[in-house]
Amino acid sequence: MVIRDVAASDMQQIADIYNHYIHTTAISFEEHSVSAEQMRERVQAVLDIALPWLVAELDGKVIGYAYAGQWKARSAYRYTVEPSIYLDHSATGKGAGRRLYSALFEQLKALGISNAVGSIALPNPSSIGLHESLGFKKVGEFSNIGMKFGKKITVGYWQLELSA
Repeated sequence: MVIRDVAASDMQQIADIYNHYIHTTAISFEEHSVSAEQMRERVQAVLDIALPWLVAELDGKVIGYAYAGQWKARSAYRYTVEPSIYLDHSATGKGAGRRLYSALFEQLKALGISNAVGSIALPNPSSIGLHESLGFKKVGEFSNIGMKFGKKITVGYWQLELSA
């Protein structure tokens, strides 16, 4: 497996990975598919604020991606990001997520980012396990904050102090 910066040629594979989660889970609160062009715009928005977007590739195929977006717009939050990670559903549970997220956090540290705040739609034991195995600590929870597939969804928040 190779972890590398995102490339323009990755957009359809990234959209395909994400669309699986949109249509089959409450992990993403989006409810409509995204196109490769929409994904390109989202990737560019992250790159425009000088934050990383990485992909994991295996045998020439993108099997996952991770990136960090701005946590909040106010300048006092400039050292805090919200990371996201998605793996092809056939690639989960094999260590790719840990390697991909670890690479992302190393890049964030090098950029001077000091905190990462992850939001997890609950229940999601595999995502909680990944985050906590990397040092995230649960810091809060909003009950029934979202609605997807006709069900109320609770969201938990986990924080990682990258500078610790």
